[in-house]
Amino acid sequence: MILRILKNIDFTILFAVLALSAFGTVMVYSASMVSGVMVYEVTPDFFFKRQAISWGMGLFALFLGIIFPYKNYRRLFKLILLVTVVLLALVFVFGHTSNNAQSWLPIPGIGKFQPAEMAKMSLIIYMATIFTKKSDYIDDFTRALLPPIILMMLVVAMILKQPDLGTALIALSVSGLIIMSSGVRKIHLFSMIGIAVVGAIVMYNFGLSEEQLSRFNGAYQPFEYADDAGYQLINSYLAIHNGGLFGTGLGAGVQKLGYLPEAHTDFIMAVIAEELGIIGVGVVLLLLGLIVLRGLFISMESHDTFGRLLAIGVAGLIGIQSMINLGGLTGLLPLTGVPLPFVSYGGTSLLMMMFSAGMLINIHAVSKIKKSQQEKAAA
Repeated sequence: MILRILKNIDFTILFAVLALSAFGTVMVYSASMVSGVMVYEVTPDFFFKRQAISWGMGLFALFLGIIFPYKNYRRLFKLILLVTVVLLALVFVFGHTSNNAQSWLPIPGIGKFQPAEMAKMSLIIYMATIFTKKSDYIDDFTRALLPPIILMMLVVAMILKQPDLGTALIALSVSGLIIMSSGVRKIHLFSMIGIAVVGAIVMYNFGLSEEQLSRFNGAYQPFEYADDAGYQLINSYLAIHNGGLFGTGLGAGVQKLGYLPEAHTDFIMAVIAEELGIIGVGVVLLLLGLIVLRGLFISMESHDTFGRLLAIGVAGLIGIQSMINLGGLTGLLPLTGVPLPFVSYGGTSLLMMMFSAGMLINIHAVSKIKKSQQEKAAA
């Protein structure tokens, strides 16, 4: 079966993922070689080496995602969700705090692991499984919708508690996308959207810390808060302006020299814009768009509801996370600390993104194999 899957690989996704992740590793080096010494007091290649190791592990995760039959996730979804909830709980006991968020579990001899990144993928598998099982009575709100929504909100609440607003927003959005795609009644869908809007208003007025609220000022009034909340965004604008069409050249950017905080993580696209210009940004957006569009096409090609919902969830995850990251560095959205898929520094994020891309490739391969079998049977 593995050989048949490998013969039916979606090379568009495979090429885009390998190109983005390899390019991202190079850009992490360019973006962090100065700040590594000046800010973090490590060697210039410290973050590059760690990202290169993560990339190597990501290749294995990609391969594993490709060869592991996606239908098996339906049998394992309870175990996957249980492990995720346990890891999220352990964060509050043993978690490492960075940038005012307790989001990482230390792993002796290896580094740190971010369970919230795993939670996004676990929720996709859970929601796709549950709404496949409930497809026969999807119109019944109490039986079909209420239980998975409650469990989803529990996981999202655990992520919010860290606090990690960006990841929680992504998990909530992707789960909502799967619910929308499951065939729920419009009245139920609009009711949930209304509740979500009210919840967002309440959260904004009563649930956000002063630091989180300041990010709205930084996004929409950056020049009035140039010394604090708007500092990152203003320097992001300067990086984009400096780059122009062709950029200043790889490694020749100025804003990463202590002016642009988190240049190798949240704001790596600003470094790309400065050093490789609009053309470099365009190539990255093209590759990300290819993955998302192919994911949506794969969902339409899938012969079963679970594969369709799983593909929609993965494509939605990559697309939504990309939009939130890019929205932050352009001022369209408040900063949330969300990494750019496949490109930003971050081992857990890279591993989970490459694994999820492998899942898409597996869904495509299995669909092609099944279609070929049906054509042979019909002949």
